[in-house]
Amino acid sequence: MTTRPAHLLCLILLVGPLSAACGAEPDGSFDARPGTPTPSCLQHQVNDPGADYTGGEKSDPRAVLEMMRFYTANGTKAYCDGRPPTDTDRRWTGLYVALGGDAGHLPPPER
Repeated sequence: MTTRPAHLLCLILLVGPLSAACGAEPDGSFDARPGTPTPSCLQHQVNDPGADYTGGEKSDPRAVLEMMRFYTANGTKAYCDGRPPTDTDRRWTGLYVALGGDAGHLPPPER
């Protein structure tokens, strides 16, 4: 059969990127809790901002806008565990402001 090598090549091309993604480290995605679009409190972010947010012209506009929208709507809410923001949380809110977000949509800095 002459189609067997073609099928095998197609399978490798389809599965290769998927298996590579499974072993890859996360690249700092923002967790906007899409299942709870209007949360009553904030969860701490686990990952620092990645290239999708900090890559300048190579940033992902949808990812950046989702993060900006989230902080604009929810940034003044307290963290669900009652603790202050972590260093990771501060990196995200700092990025929000650096990208033009209004610091008034965030809690005042801690002393």
